[in-house]
Amino acid sequence: MTSSLTDGTAQEGQEERQPAGQPPTRNAPDARDGQPGLFRLLLKDRFATVAAFVLLLVGLTALVGPALMGDLATKQNLLFANKAPFTMAHGWEYFLGSDSLGRSMLARLVVASRTTLSVALPAVAVALLIGSLWGVWAGYHRGWRENVSMRVADVIMSFPSLLLAVVVLYVFSPSAANIVLILALTRIPIYLRTARAESAELQSRTFVDAARTFGAKPNAIIFRHVIPVVLPTLLTLATLEFCYVMLAESSLSFLGIGIQPPDVSWGLMVSQGRQYLQTAWWLSIFPGVAIVVTTIAANVLAAWLRIATDPAQRWRLALPRKRLIARIPVKEAQP
Repeated sequence: MTSSLTDGTAQEGQEERQPAGQPPTRNAPDARDGQPGLFRLLLKDRFATVAAFVLLLVGLTALVGPALMGDLATKQNLLFANKAPFTMAHGWEYFLGSDSLGRSMLARLVVASRTTLSVALPAVAVALLIGSLWGVWAGYHRGWRENVSMRVADVIMSFPSLLLAVVVLYVFSPSAANIVLILALTRIPIYLRTARAESAELQSRTFVDAARTFGAKPNAIIFRHVIPVVLPTLLTLATLEFCYVMLAESSLSFLGIGIQPPDVSWGLMVSQGRQYLQTAWWLSIFPGVAIVVTTIAANVLAAWLRIATDPAQRWRLALPRKRLIARIPVKEAQP
């Protein structure tokens, strides 16, 4: 009796004995470095592919959608107030219904996507840039730099981020710039602590010691050798933090201290439609669904990105599913 493990080993032996100069077989790696690229790995994972497509669609909608919609998001028509969705009787712009002022829900969702992303993306980018550079610098040099940096991070993290944002925005005027600044400030310690831990572990590695022995300056070592290794982990963390920041902005807008009219965001749409839940449920459900779908897609893509950028786990994505099953040994039943 031949197990599936033997079959998988035999197939690998046939691939290794392939004559030189012949094109690679279907199961052979298709990248120049012997490993498939990230795009091919993405296509192998259906859930990650769907998640990436959803995020790409949301990004394109936020980028070009408001220009295509024109003034439909602000155009009022009381004759079409609270029209039910999923009907073309009143035109394509009212396919997702209308709000209490007769404005198109489809157009408002498209315009709100730009507002939501214009807050979430800059907040994540600012926190990622400052926290990562600060953490790598503190972890590489250690000593008093590391101690001071960690104490500052502890002080910031001792305050609940959402509560701190509520207090600051209540004292100052609620605006998109203030929301970006306060959310970025509260998320900096996350990147700082992660980058510090990774950099502190890398600064004693052999390749860093070799660069230091050959006379490389600390800043050159950090930018050429440390940051490229730490960057995949930080990008994965930034994908997860994008979900938190978007939910935080939606929560602040729902409480009335986030995005203010006439601007509109998904969180503000949920807040404005909550008093019509029994008569016009779509006013809050549709923007809520947009928030949930975008958040789930970002979480799924972050989980895939964590494995795809880890050299110790990447083989799980590169290996075909049948080959992965064939590698599992089959135990024969004992009489």
